[in-house]
Amino acid sequence: MSVRVVADSRAKLCAISGMLAHEYDVTAELLGSGAASSAAQDAVVVNVDLRVLENIAILKAMMASMLRAPKRVFVVDKSTRLAMVQAYALGATHILASPVKSTQLLERLANKRPPSVGSNEIALGGEKIAAEGAACFAAMFQAAIRGSAVDVAEIRRAGNRIADYIAEHSLADWLTIVRRYHEGTYQHCLLVTGIAVDFGLSLGMARCDIDRLHSAAMFHDIGKATVPLAVLDKPGKLDDRERSLIETHPAAGYQILLGTAEISREILAAVRHHHEYLDGSGYPDGLSAVNISDIVRILTISDIFAALIEQRPYKPPMSRDVAYEILVGMKGKLESPLVDAFRHVALSR
Repeated sequence: MSVRVVADSRAKLCAISGMLAHEYDVTAELLGSGAASSAAQDAVVVNVDLRVLENIAILKAMMASMLRAPKRVFVVDKSTRLAMVQAYALGATHILASPVKSTQLLERLANKRPPSVGSNEIALGGEKIAAEGAACFAAMFQAAIRGSAVDVAEIRRAGNRIADYIAEHSLADWLTIVRRYHEGTYQHCLLVTGIAVDFGLSLGMARCDIDRLHSAAMFHDIGKATVPLAVLDKPGKLDDRERSLIETHPAAGYQILLGTAEISREILAAVRHHHEYLDGSGYPDGLSAVNISDIVRILTISDIFAALIEQRPYKPPMSRDVAYEILVGMKGKLESPLVDAFRHVALSR
């Protein structure tokens, strides 16, 4: 397996290359040196200070070649959330906090992949669409953190590309690709978008309704930009304080997007209400059935299912059949006819 290492200092370059030299065929490249290899690589490891604008500009120019590598591991300052967001915007599939340990890096690069999707051509096409979607989520989170405008048009374009991919190929292909190449919040958002689109397609929804559905899915977790990373990425059960922080994200997302002319009231409601339940036990507003729209009901089912089956470093993904049984068991909280209709999506598509 060939690995391209890119760093902004010789010390970083030597340190990362040294960790990998015994296991992989390593090509070392000092950022901005002009010594980039034109050969295809199986993975890229980037250890660059993303607080420096010049470094970001150089990496953006390198994106086309870096995206050809299936695995792209960025090493970032663990105390800088914007650096993590920027890394995903630059195409990272995995992020490690500095100082990185060799065991962590080797584990991320280990070739532990799910079975191949249909063909290499399908995999590469889907991986590119997933990478573009993750970059959109990263840019959206970055805008939310900085208090700047969200690029609604680009997010909708990314949602359209995901919808077209799901319609042409299958949900199973999409789930495999996303869980193979992405992690954390962006993995979850990509999964929710794909699942919601496929659910809408299975229900025979018109294209305009599918468009509204993928927009709601793309925007639904933007409020997580306000949640501390230590809570958002905690590898275990949350305590009461942490759970309370997580539960602020729907209302926070609503406030972030409120006043954005291109976002309809229907999408704003989906962002705010995707954790509401029919029996009034959800949050943030404790809505009951009569106040919960159809698009929210679909999005909530998709969101819960995605959370159950996503890949996490500290736990294997739940099987689709077990995840579906959990949905079935949420009687009174989710709309039963919709859960019944979701069966085919959950188990067969």
